[in-house]
Amino acid sequence: MPAARDFYEILGLQRNASQEDIQRAYRKLARANHPDVNKAPEAEDRFKDISEAYSVLSDPKTRRRYDAFGPDFRQVPEDVDPETWARAGAGRAGAGRGGRGSGWPGQGPSGFGEGVDIDDLLEGLFSGRSGGAGRAGPGWGPIPGADQEAELELSVEDAYRGGRKSLTVGGRRIEVRIPAGVTDGRRIRLAGQGGRGGDGAPPGDLYLIVRIAPHPRYRVEGRDIHIRLPITPWEGALGAAVAVETPGGETKVKVPPGTSSGRRLRLRGRGMPSPREGPGDLFAEIQIMVPPRPTDEERQLFEQLAAVSEFDPRRR
Repeated sequence: MPAARDFYEILGLQRNASQEDIQRAYRKLARANHPDVNKAPEAEDRFKDISEAYSVLSDPKTRRRYDAFGPDFRQVPEDVDPETWARAGAGRAGAGRGGRGSGWPGQGPSGFGEGVDIDDLLEGLFSGRSGGAGRAGPGWGPIPGADQEAELELSVEDAYRGGRKSLTVGGRRIEVRIPAGVTDGRRIRLAGQGGRGGDGAPPGDLYLIVRIAPHPRYRVEGRDIHIRLPITPWEGALGAAVAVETPGGETKVKVPPGTSSGRRLRLRGRGMPSPREGPGDLFAEIQIMVPPRPTDEERQLFEQLAAVSEFDPRRR
């Protein structure tokens, strides 16, 4: 059976990598090896390896157990002390295999166990815990699956409307219901969609972290939506009712007379919806635009305005 690959090696990281380093490495590798993007025969298997490595290293608790116990971390009971584990493994390895090193039991150059019988080690450490059974490993019972995390990227429109969306996580196709008005950073829990349990134990949960993608028109802050609203000079001077495109559809905003660029108009309740907290607001920032190539008639009218107007925006 081939030796387990180092999850840090899979993501191209050092063992002291920060959580931000892990996330950046995962996003880069996942995009490059996603089966929908990379059609190479080995891409799907590599994508699964990358997803598994990220699911383990992105969870601080799971990462600590992996650092302590190596590829056997899922089989080691929760209350096992890492130092006791290492000492017992080193003693048994020295007695039975010619005194091979210390650290993880059977530790090789890569830092992972090689040819270690985990049941033997558990028997030596916990011979009395399994009710007199000859081997301690099975006596620990089923081991629940680990919780996992993945990012779910949504457009502003999809986050606003909600609905159902299909995505691939760890090589599996998953259907998820997105609540209307979901915000950036929100965690969506999918019960039983995480790592598989051992010996019939239930699987863990999958947590999807919502990331709202940049948008050419909208900027989302919490539940508020910000847009730029271009208007003509005469609409700003005289006032007007202007159509505004929002994620929920077109609406009208009243531009007061004498409105200049930079003024923000607030549309209450037109931001991201929320049944519990109430919807956010939409803020339209005025941007006065002039004709880039005025016609002869437009130029004459602007010249007439310039001749009769005493307004000087640079004079206070």
